[in-house]
Amino acid sequence: MTRKASQGFSLLEMLVAIAVLGFSLGALYQAVAGASRNVHLDEQYTYASVLAESLLANYQVVPIGGVQESGETEGGYAWQVITQPTPGDYPENMELGSLQNIEVTVSWNDGEKERQFQLDSIVLGSELEQ
Repeated sequence: MTRKASQGFSLLEMLVAIAVLGFSLGALYQAVAGASRNVHLDEQYTYASVLAESLLANYQVVPIGGVQESGETEGGYAWQVITQPTPGDYPENMELGSLQNIEVTVSWNDGEKERQFQLDSIVLGSELEQ
């Protein structure tokens, strides 16, 4: 073996190895940070969907005149429930407004931008006030 081959790695080789390691660790850090942000956003959407489903369950029968209500949770999620008569031809034994389109919207600010989750369905309209 020659003297040069037995000396080990050169300074340039070490610098290249450290640079490659640095880029790899940077990419790994960004991937972990992105996954963490996605988990947090998924938690927010899950809470919004559970809240919207809960509100929808509270309005299975609504007044024929419709409903327009809104509120806010302690966690900063704003919600709105709007109903209106379903358009179309009704059978003779059904009163106009017996079927109501319901729209439940939950919105919140996640620190970066305004987010929104919406559920739409059809519920029964009733002469009785809720």
